[in-house]
Amino acid sequence: MYARRRRVYFVLMGGCVFLFVSAWSFVRLFSVEAAVALCVVAMVIPPVAAMIANRRGPEDRWWDDPSGDPKSDEWWDELDGKRRHED
Repeated sequence: MYARRRRVYFVLMGGCVFLFVSAWSFVRLFSVEAAVALCVVAMVIPPVAAMIANRRGPEDRWWDDPSGDPKSDEWWDELDGKRRHED
């Protein structure tokens, strides 16, 4: 799962670099406005790539880490179905 996210991140960032380089290498020769538009699109890609790389999947749950309070941890484990509380 982490490999998939990392791959998507690098594809997006590679696309970003490609847009910047192509905008000022050869697109500017035809249209400066189009080159600026490509740069604006490339400017939006890094935050989107960071959000994609840092999002959590359905199996990544922040509350799986123990809090240090045994009673609270037992309660959360019971809710998650990890341990059955038997009376």
